[in-house]
Amino acid sequence: MEDKYNKLVDYIRGFGKVAVAFSGGVDSTLLLKAATDALGDKALAVTMLSSAFPVSEESEANEFCENYNVRHITCRVNIDDIPKFRDNDINRCYHCKKYLFGKMCEIASQNGFETLIEGSNIDDEADYRPGKKAINELGIISPLREVGMTKHEIRDISAKLKLPTYNKPSYACLATRIPFGDKITKDKLNKIERAEELLHKLGFLQSRVRMHSNLARIEIMPDKFNEITKPDTIDCVTEGFKEIGFDYVSLDLNGYKMGSMNATINK
Repeated sequence: MEDKYNKLVDYIRGFGKVAVAFSGGVDSTLLLKAATDALGDKALAVTMLSSAFPVSEESEANEFCENYNVRHITCRVNIDDIPKFRDNDINRCYHCKKYLFGKMCEIASQNGFETLIEGSNIDDEADYRPGKKAINELGIISPLREVGMTKHEIRDISAKLKLPTYNKPSYACLATRIPFGDKITKDKLNKIERAEELLHKLGFLQSRVRMHSNLARIEIMPDKFNEITKPDTIDCVTEGFKEIGFDYVSLDLNGYKMGSMNATINK
């Protein structure tokens, strides 16, 4: 693990100066730490903010940069400005990544950073990732993938480095909770964010709330089924979700699965 991290640091050092696309998640946090270890103040964190990402992600990204003394630039965007994002076709992620990473490239360049790096790892190859095309088109570098790091290795190394994200649940943009073809609105994203916050407060940290019109489909880890089906918890969840605006609440018996909405693409 130490050798692989050193390889990552050495790889980043070769660029001389980098901007890091920083979301505050597990992957980008390790990447930013490696960039600062490699280049010190010649590493810049750039974070894009929108209603597709919870407020909690913004505050955690800010806190990390403050604690590690990293220069941090944030940019808030309106989802209505992202071409074709609201249409939510199967290439939504491509359109979104092209816009957001394009903005980050502009910010980096304006601040004297010509190289932008981001946190994809080799495990991401197994899922449907149209955003990868946008990253390649913009010439953005993915150091974790280049040095062959898996998600498991990223978490292990993060734990050894005592990074606060080493056991942080996997996360994805809130738009991934809405089926392809259903229009994306700020109201829908807000409902999903509030519903997932409720689950997190109840201890279901690795969870998703998939939105099917006025029905919420909850995905949690199977070993948590007994907890969420306790009468008091059922009442808390259903009443809370209905206050948020859902008419129906269901539990997916397949459990939590990253990218589960992608299963409909080839149907």
